[in-house]
Amino acid sequence: MQCPGKTLKEALLCAQSEERLTVGVYESAQVMNEDPDSVSFCVLAMDEQFEWDVALQIHFTLIQSFCFDNDISIVRVSDRQRLHELVGRKEEDSHCVLITGPCEGSWDDPSLEKLRVFCEESRALNDWLPEISLPER
Repeated sequence: MQCPGKTLKEALLCAQSEERLTVGVYESAQVMNEDPDSVSFCVLAMDEQFEWDVALQIHFTLIQSFCFDNDISIVRVSDRQRLHELVGRKEEDSHCVLITGPCEGSWDDPSLEKLRVFCEESRALNDWLPEISLPER
């Protein structure tokens, strides 16, 4: 894929406009526990806090395992602030963002399909958690 960052941005903005985003580590874990079939895509944001927060690292490990076990595509971004600017609301934890699909047809989002293919290709190269750089504005 030529521009995975741009594609991720499009998918996030589309999901946000359709109210299909779950933002926050605990909120995401709750959705995964209650309705795992509704989860289409997962984004984990690494930052300085991640390096020093053991609880956050444990949550990320559990979320990653859940995604791998349930065939949910997952990527990471290194700029949590940029992710927060795209999807965040005031004072919200944006370390984890889920894109859900509440109804039939929502799975046909072309951006999400491109991202799924990107993730499959990355896994084929043994990159199980590919990193994507989000574009500026």
